[in-house]
Amino acid sequence: MIGSKIEQAVGILKELDIDMWLVFVRESSAVHDPCIDLVVGANVTWASAFIVTRGGERIAILGSLDKAAHEALGHYPVIVPYVQGIREPFLETLRRLDPRSIAVNFSINDETADGLTHGMYLLLQDLLAGTPYGSRLVSSEGIVARLRSRKQAPELARITRACEETVDLFAQLHGRLRAGQTERQIAAVMVEIMEKKGLTRAWDADHCPAVFTGPESAGAHAGPTDRVMEPGHLMNVDFGMRVEGYCSDLQRTWYCLKPGESAPPEIVMKGFGAIRDAIRKAGEFLRPGVKGHEVDAVARGHITSLGFAEYPHALGHQIGRQAHDGAGLLCPIWERYGDKPYSVVEEGQCYTIEPRVTVPGHGVATMEEIVVVTKDGCRYLSKPQTEIMLVTG
Repeated sequence: MIGSKIEQAVGILKELDIDMWLVFVRESSAVHDPCIDLVVGANVTWASAFIVTRGGERIAILGSLDKAAHEALGHYPVIVPYVQGIREPFLETLRRLDPRSIAVNFSINDETADGLTHGMYLLLQDLLAGTPYGSRLVSSEGIVARLRSRKQAPELARITRACEETVDLFAQLHGRLRAGQTERQIAAVMVEIMEKKGLTRAWDADHCPAVFTGPESAGAHAGPTDRVMEPGHLMNVDFGMRVEGYCSDLQRTWYCLKPGESAPPEIVMKGFGAIRDAIRKAGEFLRPGVKGHEVDAVARGHITSLGFAEYPHALGHQIGRQAHDGAGLLCPIWERYGDKPYSVVEEGQCYTIEPRVTVPGHGVATMEEIVVVTKDGCRYLSKPQTEIMLVTG
């Protein structure tokens, strides 16, 4: 996969008219540039330069004891080891290539392209002092955003399987839910099913899975508690798993029936329907060429038109090697999102669609699906939830 992504990067360098992409790192197991996993494949100890050029050259300049590991990977055919310091082999390589532009991993807008630490930036400036190359540094955000977001067929296959496994986990969980269970107990069942599948979490264990029940639940990005799922509660889970390095990130909603109820109250069904239809409408609108804020507005406008408060977050994010993967978002024009609302949707990108509504007295109704953008629309990689699931005593 890494080799094919490097080849893809070469095409993107040509597209953007950038001569060289430099991933400049050290002690990367401790301070990890996200691009290590994307186009390098193993950590390094000493200051190291991984170079990809628009002409297709792949060069690694690294400490001599890191050489064998990267030779075995085979992603960089030219490996230049050093003992005393990187300065001379690095400058010699630059003089030979003489790039007009050097993209490095700093970015205001894209955290996945912001792996160059300030200290490494200062070291790079010191190495380039007295050369013309210090003034030729540019941000790699355009390269990284395209490389992460334009999913290749093997990447899509892994994300799809991760979605299928997660939907199956939800189905197994459904059969084991009972009123009176705590959020922690529900999360423990999910982890048990995951471990039987031989898979791992898509993000941090403290809130993967996340479980929320009732009107007093914490909301998003918080871990499960001892709060009890009671009759009359909406209960939802947020969970993702990894398959061969690629993630799912899905949410599902249940209603816990009260004694004598055979169906949820009208207000609960209205909230559930608002979410279901907002996802459908956003999916119908999503296609190459539209902007992220335009897609968000479709779902957000539908929910507020029904009298519910707008959700306090983006409609969706890209997904791939990380649960939050790539620069583009389906989000409103808010300060917190910087330039991301104006990102243009491209074919091959994978997005979550995850609106939510608060149903007074019952809790939060939310679903989260994953789609891939196609030539003229989008296709679901997860099987959407279309009916609210019911929990009995």
